[in-house]
Amino acid sequence: MTDPQLLLNILLEKRGLIDQKSIDTFLQPNYERDLSDPMTMHDMESATVRIRQAIESNERIAIYADYDADGVPGACVLHDFFKAIGYENFTVYIPHRHDEGYGVHTDAIDTLITDGVTLMITVDVGIGAHDAVVHAREKGVDMIITDHHIPPETLPNAYAIVHPKLGTYADPMLCGCAVAFQLVRGMIALLQKEPLDAHPLPHVGFEKWLLDLVGISTIADSVPLVNENRVLATYGLRVLRKTKRKGLLLLLKSMQIDVRHLTEDDVSFMIVPRINAASRMAHPEDAFRLLATTDTEEAVRLVKHLTELNDERKSLVARTMKSVHKVALTRETDPVIVVGDPDWHTGVLGLLASKIVEAYGKPAFVWTRETIDGEYVYKGSCRSAHGIDVMQLMECAKDSFVQFGGHIEAGGFSMTQDSVHNLQEDLSHAYRSLVDSGELHVVVKNKEEIYDAPLTVDDVYQKSYNVLQTLSPFGVGNPKPLFYFKDCVVDNVSLFGKTKNHLKLIFRNGSGRSIEAIQFFVDQIPAGVEPGLMCSFIGAMEESRFRGRPELRLRIEHFIS
Repeated sequence: MTDPQLLLNILLEKRGLIDQKSIDTFLQPNYERDLSDPMTMHDMESATVRIRQAIESNERIAIYADYDADGVPGACVLHDFFKAIGYENFTVYIPHRHDEGYGVHTDAIDTLITDGVTLMITVDVGIGAHDAVVHAREKGVDMIITDHHIPPETLPNAYAIVHPKLGTYADPMLCGCAVAFQLVRGMIALLQKEPLDAHPLPHVGFEKWLLDLVGISTIADSVPLVNENRVLATYGLRVLRKTKRKGLLLLLKSMQIDVRHLTEDDVSFMIVPRINAASRMAHPEDAFRLLATTDTEEAVRLVKHLTELNDERKSLVARTMKSVHKVALTRETDPVIVVGDPDWHTGVLGLLASKIVEAYGKPAFVWTRETIDGEYVYKGSCRSAHGIDVMQLMECAKDSFVQFGGHIEAGGFSMTQDSVHNLQEDLSHAYRSLVDSGELHVVVKNKEEIYDAPLTVDDVYQKSYNVLQTLSPFGVGNPKPLFYFKDCVVDNVSLFGKTKNHLKLIFRNGSGRSIEAIQFFVDQIPAGVEPGLMCSFIGAMEESRFRGRPELRLRIEHFIS
Protein backbone atom coordinates (compact mmCIF):
# COMPACT_ATOMS: atom_id res chain seq x y z
CA MET A 1 0.00 0.00 0.00
CA THR A 2 1.38 3.41 -1.01
CA ASP A 3 1.75 5.99 1.76
CA PRO A 4 -0.59 8.98 0.94
CA GLN A 5 2.06 11.57 1.84
CA LEU A 6 4.59 9.85 -0.42
CA LEU A 7 1.99 9.83 -3.18
CA LEU A 8 1.38 13.56 -2.69
CA ASN A 9 5.12 14.26 -2.91
CA ILE A 10 5.32 12.35 -6.20
CA LEU A 11 2.43 14.34 -7.65
CA LEU A 12 3.86 17.66 -6.50
CA GLU A 13 7.21 16.86 -8.07
CA LYS A 14 5.44 15.90 -11.32
CA ARG A 15 4.01 19.42 -11.32
CA GLY A 16 7.44 20.96 -10.85
CA LEU A 17 6.72 21.91 -7.22
CA ILE A 18 9.82 21.14 -5.20
CA ASP A 19 10.64 24.03 -2.85
CA GLN A 20 8.41 24.49 0.19
CA LYS A 21 7.26 28.01 -0.71
CA SER A 22 5.93 26.89 -4.11
CA ILE A 23 4.28 23.85 -2.53
CA ASP A 24 2.57 25.92 0.17
CA THR A 25 1.35 28.50 -2.36
CA PHE A 26 -0.05 25.77 -4.60
CA LEU A 27 -1.72 23.74 -1.86
CA GLN A 28 -3.14 26.80 -0.08
CA PRO A 29 -4.13 29.38 -2.71
CA ASN A 30 -4.98 32.72 -1.11
CA TYR A 31 -7.20 35.37 -2.70
CA GLU A 32 -5.68 38.35 -0.91
CA ARG A 33 -2.08 37.22 -1.31
CA ASP A 34 -2.03 35.66 -4.78
CA LEU A 35 -4.34 37.81 -6.93
CA SER A 36 -2.57 40.77 -8.55
CA ASP A 37 -3.51 44.39 -8.08
CA PRO A 38 -5.88 45.08 -11.01
CA MET A 39 -4.23 48.45 -11.60
CA THR A 40 -1.09 46.64 -12.79
CA MET A 41 -2.95 45.40 -15.88
CA HIS A 42 -2.38 47.19 -19.18
CA ASP A 43 -4.46 50.39 -19.63
CA MET A 44 -6.47 49.71 -16.46
CA GLU A 45 -6.12 53.28 -15.21
CA SER A 46 -7.29 54.78 -18.51
CA ALA A 47 -10.22 52.35 -18.68
CA THR A 48 -11.44 52.95 -15.13
CA VAL A 49 -11.14 56.75 -15.41
CA ARG A 50 -13.16 56.72 -18.66
CA ILE A 51 -15.88 54.50 -17.19
CA ARG A 52 -16.13 56.71 -14.11
CA GLN A 53 -16.48 59.74 -16.39
CA ALA A 54 -19.26 57.97 -18.32
CA ILE A 55 -21.12 57.13 -15.11
CA GLU A 56 -20.77 60.67 -13.79
CA SER A 57 -22.09 62.09 -17.10
CA ASN A 58 -24.84 59.45 -17.37
CA GLU A 59 -23.57 58.24 -20.73
CA ARG A 60 -25.14 55.21 -22.35
CA ILE A 61 -22.69 52.30 -21.92
CA ALA A 62 -22.72 49.05 -23.90
CA ILE A 63 -21.23 45.80 -22.65
CA TYR A 64 -20.32 43.86 -25.80
CA ALA A 65 -19.43 40.25 -25.00
CA ASP A 66 -18.54 37.06 -26.82
CA TYR A 67 -21.24 34.39 -26.91
CA ASP A 68 -19.46 31.51 -25.15
CA ALA A 69 -19.10 30.37 -21.53
CA ASP A 70 -16.31 32.89 -21.01
CA GLY A 71 -17.86 35.97 -22.57
CA VAL A 72 -21.40 35.46 -21.26
CA PRO A 73 -20.40 35.21 -17.56
CA GLY A 74 -18.00 38.10 -18.15
CA ALA A 75 -20.87 40.24 -19.40
CA CYS A 76 -22.77 39.33 -16.25
CA VAL A 77 -19.82 40.42 -14.08
CA LEU A 78 -19.99 43.96 -15.50
CA HIS A 79 -23.81 43.91 -15.48
CA ASP A 80 -23.82 43.05 -11.77
CA PHE A 81 -21.32 45.80 -11.00
CA PHE A 82 -23.40 48.51 -12.67
CA LYS A 83 -26.53 47.22 -10.95
CA ALA A 84 -24.74 47.17 -7.60
CA ILE A 85 -23.84 50.87 -7.82
CA GLY A 86 -27.31 51.76 -9.05
CA TYR A 87 -26.28 52.69 -12.60
CA GLU A 88 -29.02 51.79 -15.05
CA ASN A 89 -27.99 53.57 -18.27
CA PHE A 90 -26.29 50.58 -19.86
CA THR A 91 -27.13 47.71 -22.18
CA VAL A 92 -25.69 44.27 -22.90
CA TYR A 93 -25.07 43.13 -26.46
CA ILE A 94 -24.04 39.56 -27.28
CA PRO A 95 -23.80 38.75 -31.00
CA HIS A 96 -25.65 35.78 -32.44
CA ARG A 97 -23.23 32.91 -33.10
CA HIS A 98 -24.77 31.98 -36.47
CA ASP A 99 -26.30 35.22 -37.78
CA GLU A 100 -23.38 37.47 -36.85
CA GLY A 101 -20.46 35.25 -35.88
CA TYR A 102 -17.46 35.93 -33.68
CA GLY A 103 -16.07 39.43 -33.26
CA VAL A 104 -17.08 43.07 -32.93
CA HIS A 105 -19.33 43.97 -35.87
CA THR A 106 -19.88 47.39 -37.38
CA ASP A 107 -23.61 46.69 -37.86
CA ALA A 108 -23.87 46.01 -34.13
CA ILE A 109 -22.04 49.25 -33.38
CA ASP A 110 -24.53 51.14 -35.53
CA THR A 111 -27.40 49.49 -33.66
CA LEU A 112 -25.87 50.53 -30.33
CA ILE A 113 -25.32 54.10 -31.58
CA THR A 114 -29.00 54.26 -32.48
CA ASP A 115 -29.65 53.27 -28.86
CA GLY A 116 -27.57 56.24 -27.71
CA VAL A 117 -24.37 54.41 -26.74
CA THR A 118 -21.21 56.52 -26.47
CA LEU A 119 -18.96 54.05 -24.64
CA MET A 120 -18.47 50.36 -25.45
CA ILE A 121 -16.74 47.87 -23.16
CA THR A 122 -15.92 44.54 -24.80
CA VAL A 123 -15.59 41.26 -22.90
CA ASP A 124 -13.51 38.34 -24.22
CA VAL A 125 -13.37 39.87 -27.69
CA GLY A 126 -11.96 42.81 -29.61
CA ILE A 127 -8.18 42.50 -29.63
CA GLY A 128 -8.27 42.13 -33.42
CA ALA A 129 -11.17 44.53 -34.06
CA HIS A 130 -9.22 47.20 -35.96
CA ASP A 131 -12.00 48.12 -38.40
CA ALA A 132 -14.68 48.10 -35.71
CA VAL A 133 -12.66 50.46 -33.50
CA VAL A 134 -12.12 52.86 -36.39
CA HIS A 135 -15.83 52.72 -37.23
CA ALA A 136 -16.78 53.42 -33.63
CA ARG A 137 -14.36 56.33 -33.35
CA GLU A 138 -15.73 57.90 -36.53
CA LYS A 139 -19.21 57.69 -35.01
CA GLY A 140 -18.09 59.28 -31.72
CA VAL A 141 -18.03 56.08 -29.66
CA ASP A 142 -15.10 55.24 -27.40
CA MET A 143 -14.23 51.56 -27.12
CA ILE A 144 -12.56 49.92 -24.13
CA ILE A 145 -11.37 46.46 -25.10
CA THR A 146 -11.06 43.80 -22.43
CA ASP A 147 -9.72 40.58 -23.89
CA HIS A 148 -7.23 37.80 -23.29
CA HIS A 149 -6.60 36.34 -26.75
CA ILE A 150 -3.16 36.64 -28.35
CA PRO A 151 -2.65 40.28 -29.39
CA PRO A 152 -1.73 41.05 -33.01
CA GLU A 153 1.49 42.90 -33.81
CA THR A 154 -0.52 46.07 -34.43
CA LEU A 155 -3.14 46.80 -31.78
CA PRO A 156 -6.52 48.41 -32.48
CA ASN A 157 -6.58 52.15 -31.79
CA ALA A 158 -9.05 51.75 -28.93
CA TYR A 159 -9.50 54.18 -26.05
CA ALA A 160 -8.01 51.53 -23.75
CA ILE A 161 -7.02 47.88 -24.06
CA VAL A 162 -7.24 45.98 -20.77
CA HIS A 163 -5.30 42.82 -21.46
CA PRO A 164 -3.13 40.52 -19.30
CA LYS A 165 -0.78 39.63 -22.18
CA LEU A 166 0.18 43.27 -22.69
CA GLY A 167 2.46 45.17 -20.36
CA THR A 168 3.85 43.62 -17.21
CA TYR A 169 0.84 41.97 -15.57
CA ALA A 170 1.96 39.03 -13.40
CA ASP A 171 -0.23 36.31 -14.95
CA PRO A 172 -0.88 36.62 -18.71
CA MET A 173 -3.11 33.52 -18.86
CA LEU A 174 -6.37 34.85 -17.37
CA CYS A 175 -9.63 34.12 -19.18
CA GLY A 176 -11.82 36.91 -20.55
CA CYS A 177 -14.25 36.87 -17.62
CA ALA A 178 -11.35 37.19 -15.18
CA VAL A 179 -10.15 40.28 -17.03
CA ALA A 180 -13.63 41.79 -16.68
CA PHE A 181 -13.53 40.88 -12.98
CA GLN A 182 -10.22 42.71 -12.57
CA LEU A 183 -11.82 45.72 -14.30
CA VAL A 184 -14.57 45.67 -11.68
CA ARG A 185 -11.96 45.49 -8.92
CA GLY A 186 -10.18 48.41 -10.56
CA MET A 187 -13.42 50.40 -10.70
CA ILE A 188 -14.10 49.77 -7.02
CA ALA A 189 -10.56 50.88 -6.13
CA LEU A 190 -11.01 54.10 -8.13
CA LEU A 191 -14.45 54.87 -6.70
CA GLN A 192 -13.14 54.34 -3.19
CA LYS A 193 -10.66 57.15 -3.85
CA GLU A 194 -12.98 59.29 -5.99
CA PRO A 195 -16.57 58.47 -4.96
CA LEU A 196 -19.66 59.43 -6.92
CA ASP A 197 -22.47 61.02 -4.91
CA ALA A 198 -25.24 59.54 -7.04
CA HIS A 199 -23.79 56.04 -7.17
CA PRO A 200 -22.48 54.75 -3.85
CA LEU A 201 -20.17 51.77 -3.75
CA PRO A 202 -21.65 48.31 -3.18
CA HIS A 203 -21.18 46.62 0.18
CA VAL A 204 -17.68 45.58 1.22
CA GLY A 205 -16.75 42.25 -0.35
CA PHE A 206 -19.41 42.54 -3.08
CA GLU A 207 -16.94 41.64 -5.82
CA LYS A 208 -16.15 38.28 -4.21
CA TRP A 209 -19.73 37.16 -4.92
CA LEU A 210 -18.86 37.56 -8.62
CA LEU A 211 -16.32 34.76 -8.33
CA ASP A 212 -18.97 32.13 -9.10
CA LEU A 213 -19.06 33.56 -12.64
CA VAL A 214 -15.27 33.84 -12.83
CA GLY A 215 -14.89 30.25 -11.64
CA ILE A 216 -17.24 28.97 -14.35
CA SER A 217 -15.35 30.81 -17.09
CA THR A 218 -11.88 29.93 -15.80
CA ILE A 219 -12.79 26.24 -15.86
CA ALA A 220 -14.76 26.50 -19.12
CA ASP A 221 -12.10 28.32 -21.11
CA SER A 222 -9.37 25.72 -20.46
CA VAL A 223 -6.82 28.24 -19.22
CA PRO A 224 -4.01 26.75 -17.09
CA LEU A 225 -5.28 26.22 -13.54
CA VAL A 226 -2.08 27.49 -11.94
CA ASN A 227 -1.01 30.85 -10.49
CA GLU A 228 -3.91 33.35 -10.47
CA ASN A 229 -6.24 30.99 -12.32
CA ARG A 230 -5.83 28.44 -9.52
CA VAL A 231 -6.94 31.12 -7.06
CA LEU A 232 -9.91 32.12 -9.21
CA ALA A 233 -11.01 28.52 -9.84
CA THR A 234 -10.63 27.56 -6.18
CA TYR A 235 -12.52 30.54 -4.81
CA GLY A 236 -14.95 30.39 -7.72
CA LEU A 237 -15.99 26.88 -6.70
CA ARG A 238 -16.33 27.99 -3.08
CA VAL A 239 -18.65 30.83 -4.08
CA LEU A 240 -20.57 28.57 -6.48
CA ARG A 241 -21.33 26.29 -3.55
CA LYS A 242 -22.93 29.30 -1.84
CA THR A 243 -24.25 31.12 -4.92
CA LYS A 244 -27.32 33.28 -4.58
CA ARG A 245 -28.08 33.31 -8.31
CA LYS A 246 -31.60 32.04 -8.80
CA GLY A 247 -30.87 30.72 -12.28
CA LEU A 248 -27.79 28.77 -11.24
CA LEU A 249 -29.45 27.35 -8.14
CA LEU A 250 -32.45 26.13 -10.12
CA LEU A 251 -30.21 24.79 -12.89
CA LEU A 252 -28.14 22.79 -10.40
CA LYS A 253 -31.31 21.51 -8.73
CA SER A 254 -32.71 20.41 -12.09
CA MET A 255 -29.53 18.38 -12.68
CA GLN A 256 -29.71 16.87 -9.17
CA ILE A 257 -26.33 18.35 -8.22
CA ASP A 258 -25.81 18.91 -4.53
CA VAL A 259 -24.47 22.47 -4.57
CA ARG A 260 -22.56 21.85 -1.33
CA HIS A 261 -20.31 19.33 -3.06
CA LEU A 262 -20.10 20.91 -6.51
CA THR A 263 -16.82 20.20 -8.33
CA GLU A 264 -14.95 21.40 -11.40
CA ASP A 265 -16.34 18.35 -13.25
CA ASP A 266 -19.88 19.56 -12.54
CA VAL A 267 -18.92 22.91 -14.05
CA SER A 268 -17.26 21.38 -17.11
CA PHE A 269 -19.77 18.66 -17.93
CA MET A 270 -23.04 20.03 -16.58
CA ILE A 271 -23.11 23.84 -16.32
CA VAL A 272 -20.92 24.87 -19.25
CA PRO A 273 -22.69 22.74 -21.93
CA ARG A 274 -25.99 24.36 -20.98
CA ILE A 275 -24.53 27.86 -21.19
CA ASN A 276 -23.02 27.06 -24.58
CA ALA A 277 -26.22 25.37 -25.77
CA ALA A 278 -27.87 28.80 -25.82
CA SER A 279 -25.54 30.16 -28.50
CA ARG A 280 -25.23 26.85 -30.36
CA MET A 281 -28.96 26.21 -30.63
CA ALA A 282 -30.69 29.58 -30.04
CA HIS A 283 -29.32 32.88 -28.70
CA PRO A 284 -26.63 33.52 -26.05
CA GLU A 285 -28.91 36.11 -24.47
CA ASP A 286 -30.81 33.18 -22.94
CA ALA A 287 -27.73 32.05 -21.01
CA PHE A 288 -26.93 35.60 -19.94
CA ARG A 289 -30.43 36.09 -18.56
CA LEU A 290 -30.15 32.81 -16.64
CA LEU A 291 -27.03 34.10 -14.86
CA ALA A 292 -28.29 37.64 -14.33
CA THR A 293 -31.95 37.24 -13.44
CA THR A 294 -33.29 37.89 -9.96
CA ASP A 295 -36.79 36.80 -10.93
CA THR A 296 -37.75 33.25 -9.91
CA GLU A 297 -40.34 32.78 -12.64
CA GLU A 298 -37.91 33.87 -15.33
CA ALA A 299 -35.24 31.58 -13.85
CA VAL A 300 -37.61 28.60 -13.95
CA ARG A 301 -38.47 29.33 -17.58
CA LEU A 302 -34.82 29.76 -18.60
CA VAL A 303 -33.67 26.57 -16.84
CA LYS A 304 -36.33 24.64 -18.72
CA HIS A 305 -35.37 26.34 -21.98
CA LEU A 306 -31.62 25.71 -21.66
CA THR A 307 -32.20 22.11 -20.61
CA GLU A 308 -34.32 21.55 -23.70
CA LEU A 309 -31.69 23.23 -25.89
CA ASN A 310 -28.96 21.03 -24.43
CA ASP A 311 -31.05 17.90 -24.95
CA GLU A 312 -31.70 19.02 -28.52
CA ARG A 313 -27.97 19.60 -29.00
CA LYS A 314 -27.10 16.11 -27.71
CA SER A 315 -29.76 14.50 -29.87
CA LEU A 316 -28.59 16.43 -32.92
CA VAL A 317 -24.98 15.38 -32.36
CA ALA A 318 -26.01 11.73 -31.91
CA ARG A 319 -28.10 11.76 -35.10
CA THR A 320 -25.40 13.48 -37.09
CA MET A 321 -22.71 11.10 -35.87
CA LYS A 322 -24.59 8.23 -37.52
CA SER A 323 -24.05 9.95 -40.85
CA VAL A 324 -20.43 10.68 -39.93
CA HIS A 325 -19.71 7.00 -39.26
CA LYS A 326 -20.97 6.01 -42.70
CA VAL A 327 -18.60 8.44 -44.38
CA ALA A 328 -15.63 7.87 -42.07
CA LEU A 329 -15.65 4.12 -42.60
CA THR A 330 -15.01 4.71 -46.31
CA ARG A 331 -11.86 6.70 -45.50
CA GLU A 332 -9.91 4.23 -43.41
CA THR A 333 -6.72 4.79 -45.43
CA ASP A 334 -6.85 8.59 -45.20
CA PRO A 335 -4.78 10.23 -42.42
CA VAL A 336 -7.33 13.01 -42.02
CA ILE A 337 -11.13 12.79 -41.87
CA VAL A 338 -13.20 15.49 -43.60
CA VAL A 339 -16.99 15.32 -43.35
CA GLY A 340 -19.77 17.80 -43.82
CA ASP A 341 -23.27 18.50 -45.03
CA PRO A 342 -25.02 21.73 -46.05
CA ASP A 343 -27.81 20.95 -43.58
CA TRP A 344 -25.69 20.32 -40.49
CA HIS A 345 -26.07 22.79 -37.62
CA THR A 346 -23.13 25.18 -37.26
CA GLY A 347 -23.36 25.08 -33.47
CA VAL A 348 -22.34 21.41 -33.23
CA LEU A 349 -19.44 21.29 -35.70
CA GLY A 350 -16.76 21.49 -33.01
CA LEU A 351 -18.52 18.83 -30.94
CA LEU A 352 -18.71 16.55 -33.97
CA ALA A 353 -15.03 17.05 -34.73
CA SER A 354 -14.11 16.11 -31.17
CA LYS A 355 -16.22 12.96 -31.30
CA ILE A 356 -14.65 11.94 -34.62
CA VAL A 357 -11.19 12.29 -33.08
CA GLU A 358 -12.28 10.14 -30.14
CA ALA A 359 -13.75 7.48 -32.42
CA TYR A 360 -11.09 7.31 -35.14
CA GLY A 361 -7.93 8.85 -33.69
CA LYS A 362 -7.38 11.13 -36.70
CA PRO A 363 -7.52 14.92 -37.17
CA ALA A 364 -11.10 15.85 -38.05
CA PHE A 365 -12.46 18.68 -40.20
CA VAL A 366 -16.23 19.21 -40.20
CA TRP A 367 -18.06 21.73 -42.41
CA THR A 368 -21.53 23.02 -43.18
CA ARG A 369 -23.13 25.68 -45.35
CA GLU A 370 -24.77 28.92 -44.26
CA THR A 371 -26.61 31.63 -46.13
CA ILE A 372 -25.36 35.13 -45.35
CA ASP A 373 -26.75 38.14 -47.20
CA GLY A 374 -28.23 35.80 -49.79
CA GLU A 375 -24.92 34.03 -50.53
CA TYR A 376 -23.69 30.58 -49.55
CA VAL A 377 -20.79 30.49 -47.10
CA TYR A 378 -18.99 27.25 -46.25
CA LYS A 379 -17.44 27.15 -42.80
CA GLY A 380 -16.20 24.55 -40.37
CA SER A 381 -14.30 23.47 -37.27
CA CYS A 382 -11.35 21.14 -36.83
CA ARG A 383 -9.74 19.22 -33.99
CA SER A 384 -6.32 17.62 -33.56
CA ALA A 385 -5.49 13.99 -32.82
CA HIS A 386 -2.32 12.73 -31.14
CA GLY A 387 -0.90 16.25 -30.90
CA ILE A 388 -0.89 16.88 -34.68
CA ASP A 389 -0.86 20.63 -35.42
CA VAL A 390 -4.08 21.38 -37.34
CA MET A 391 -2.91 24.95 -38.01
CA GLN A 392 0.13 23.55 -39.83
CA LEU A 393 -2.11 21.25 -41.86
CA MET A 394 -4.30 24.18 -42.93
CA GLU A 395 -1.26 26.33 -43.70
CA CYS A 396 0.08 23.57 -45.94
CA ALA A 397 -3.29 23.39 -47.72
CA LYS A 398 -3.97 27.15 -47.50
CA ASP A 399 -5.21 27.41 -51.09
CA SER A 400 -8.24 25.37 -50.02
CA PHE A 401 -9.39 28.02 -47.54
CA VAL A 402 -10.70 31.55 -47.66
CA GLN A 403 -9.79 32.02 -43.99
CA PHE A 404 -8.55 29.85 -41.16
CA GLY A 405 -7.30 30.29 -37.62
CA GLY A 406 -6.84 28.61 -34.26
CA HIS A 407 -4.03 26.75 -32.53
CA ILE A 408 -2.41 23.31 -32.46
CA GLU A 409 -5.43 21.45 -31.08
CA ALA A 410 -8.41 23.24 -32.62
CA GLY A 411 -9.35 25.73 -35.30
CA GLY A 412 -11.98 27.16 -37.59
CA PHE A 413 -12.08 27.78 -41.31
CA SER A 414 -14.13 29.01 -44.24
CA MET A 415 -13.89 27.98 -47.89
CA THR A 416 -15.54 28.28 -51.29
CA GLN A 417 -17.98 25.77 -52.72
CA ASP A 418 -15.33 24.53 -55.16
CA SER A 419 -12.94 23.75 -52.31
CA VAL A 420 -15.46 21.62 -50.44
CA HIS A 421 -15.19 18.70 -52.84
CA ASN A 422 -11.39 18.58 -52.75
CA LEU A 423 -10.76 19.28 -49.06
CA GLN A 424 -10.37 15.61 -48.07
CA GLU A 425 -7.78 15.05 -50.79
CA ASP A 426 -5.99 18.37 -50.17
CA LEU A 427 -5.61 17.88 -46.41
CA SER A 428 -4.57 14.23 -46.78
CA HIS A 429 -1.96 15.30 -49.32
CA ALA A 430 -0.77 18.06 -46.97
CA TYR A 431 -0.44 15.54 -44.12
CA ARG A 432 1.55 13.05 -46.20
CA SER A 433 3.85 15.70 -47.63
CA LEU A 434 4.61 17.02 -44.14
CA VAL A 435 5.31 13.49 -42.93
CA ASP A 436 7.53 12.71 -45.93
CA SER A 437 9.51 15.91 -45.43
CA GLY A 438 9.83 15.30 -41.68
CA GLU A 439 8.24 18.69 -40.97
CA LEU A 440 4.97 17.60 -39.36
CA HIS A 441 4.55 19.23 -35.95
CA VAL A 442 3.41 16.71 -33.35
CA VAL A 443 3.21 17.32 -29.62
CA VAL A 444 4.15 13.93 -28.17
CA LYS A 445 3.82 12.94 -24.52
CA ASN A 446 6.65 10.94 -23.03
CA LYS A 447 5.72 7.51 -21.72
CA GLU A 448 6.10 8.66 -18.11
CA GLU A 449 3.60 11.45 -18.74
CA ILE A 450 0.79 8.99 -19.48
CA TYR A 451 0.27 8.32 -15.77
CA ASP A 452 1.51 9.83 -12.52
CA ALA A 453 2.25 6.73 -10.47
CA PRO A 454 1.53 2.99 -10.24
CA LEU A 455 -1.12 2.00 -7.66
CA THR A 456 -3.08 -1.05 -6.63
CA VAL A 457 -6.73 -1.34 -5.65
CA ASP A 458 -5.50 -1.52 -2.03
CA ASP A 459 -4.51 2.16 -2.42
CA VAL A 460 -8.10 3.20 -3.16
CA TYR A 461 -9.33 4.45 0.19
CA GLN A 462 -10.58 7.73 1.63
CA LYS A 463 -7.29 8.99 3.05
CA SER A 464 -5.59 8.67 -0.34
CA TYR A 465 -8.47 10.42 -2.06
CA ASN A 466 -8.46 13.26 0.49
CA VAL A 467 -4.74 13.81 -0.16
CA LEU A 468 -5.36 13.94 -3.90
CA GLN A 469 -8.07 16.54 -3.42
CA THR A 470 -5.56 18.98 -1.95
CA LEU A 471 -4.30 19.34 -5.54
CA SER A 472 -7.73 20.24 -6.95
CA PRO A 473 -9.31 21.93 -8.83
CA PHE A 474 -8.03 19.97 -11.80
CA GLY A 475 -7.85 21.06 -15.41
CA VAL A 476 -5.38 22.30 -18.01
CA GLY A 477 -1.97 22.82 -16.40
CA ASN A 478 -3.02 20.76 -13.39
CA PRO A 479 -4.53 17.56 -14.77
CA LYS A 480 -6.39 15.09 -12.62
CA PRO A 481 -3.84 12.49 -11.42
CA LEU A 482 -3.86 9.27 -13.43
CA PHE A 483 -2.58 5.97 -12.08
CA TYR A 484 -1.49 2.67 -13.54
CA PHE A 485 -3.43 -0.22 -12.03
CA LYS A 486 -1.66 -3.43 -13.10
CA ASP A 487 -2.99 -7.00 -13.04
CA CYS A 488 -6.21 -6.35 -11.11
CA VAL A 489 -8.41 -9.42 -10.70
CA VAL A 490 -11.94 -8.76 -11.98
CA ASP A 491 -14.67 -9.84 -9.57
CA ASN A 492 -17.66 -8.76 -11.66
CA VAL A 493 -18.29 -6.97 -14.97
CA SER A 494 -21.46 -5.46 -16.43
CA LEU A 495 -22.85 -2.77 -18.72
CA PHE A 496 -25.22 -0.14 -17.34
CA GLY A 497 -27.19 2.92 -18.41
CA LYS A 498 -30.37 3.33 -20.45
CA THR A 499 -28.68 2.04 -23.58
CA LYS A 500 -26.15 -0.18 -21.78
CA ASN A 501 -23.24 1.88 -23.06
CA HIS A 502 -21.30 2.30 -19.81
CA LEU A 503 -18.94 -0.29 -18.32
CA LYS A 504 -18.72 -1.21 -14.63
CA LEU A 505 -16.09 -3.48 -13.11
CA ILE A 506 -15.86 -4.67 -9.52
CA PHE A 507 -12.51 -5.44 -7.92
CA ARG A 508 -11.78 -6.45 -4.35
CA ASN A 509 -8.92 -5.11 -2.30
CA GLY A 510 -6.82 -7.10 0.19
CA SER A 511 -9.46 -6.60 2.88
CA GLY A 512 -12.22 -7.95 0.66
CA ARG A 513 -13.82 -4.52 0.18
CA SER A 514 -15.44 -3.94 -3.22
CA ILE A 515 -13.85 -1.29 -5.45
CA GLU A 516 -15.97 -0.10 -8.36
CA ALA A 517 -14.41 1.09 -11.62
CA ILE A 518 -16.42 2.63 -14.46
CA GLN A 519 -15.82 3.66 -18.03
CA PHE A 520 -18.37 5.74 -19.89
CA PHE A 521 -19.49 5.36 -23.51
CA VAL A 522 -18.25 1.93 -24.54
CA ASP A 523 -19.74 -0.21 -27.30
CA GLN A 524 -19.10 -3.54 -25.60
CA ILE A 525 -17.19 -5.27 -22.83
CA PRO A 526 -13.52 -5.30 -23.88
CA ALA A 527 -12.02 -8.65 -24.84
CA GLY A 528 -10.36 -10.39 -21.90
CA VAL A 529 -12.22 -8.36 -19.29
CA GLU A 530 -14.23 -11.00 -17.43
CA PRO A 531 -14.63 -12.37 -13.90
CA GLY A 532 -11.65 -14.27 -12.58
CA LEU A 533 -9.19 -12.78 -15.08
CA MET A 534 -6.71 -9.94 -14.58
CA CYS A 535 -6.75 -6.62 -16.40
CA SER A 536 -4.56 -3.50 -16.34
CA PHE A 537 -5.71 0.04 -16.95
CA ILE A 538 -4.99 3.73 -16.54
CA GLY A 539 -7.52 5.42 -14.28
CA ALA A 540 -8.31 8.19 -11.83
CA MET A 541 -9.70 8.11 -8.32
CA GLU A 542 -12.99 9.97 -7.81
CA GLU A 543 -15.90 10.33 -5.42
CA SER A 544 -19.38 9.70 -6.78
CA ARG A 545 -22.41 11.21 -5.09
CA PHE A 546 -25.07 9.43 -7.08
CA ARG A 547 -28.40 9.76 -5.22
CA GLY A 548 -26.62 11.70 -2.50
CA ARG A 549 -24.46 8.83 -1.27
CA PRO A 550 -20.69 9.45 -1.35
CA GLU A 551 -18.83 6.50 -2.84
CA LEU A 552 -15.15 6.20 -3.74
CA ARG A 553 -14.53 4.63 -7.15
CA LEU A 554 -12.16 4.54 -10.13
CA ARG A 555 -12.73 6.16 -13.52
CA ILE A 556 -11.09 4.08 -16.26
CA GLU A 557 -9.37 6.13 -18.96
CA HIS A 558 -8.20 3.21 -21.07
CA PHE A 559 -7.14 -0.40 -20.75
CA ILE A 560 -3.54 -1.57 -21.14
CA SER A 561 -3.19 -4.75 -23.18
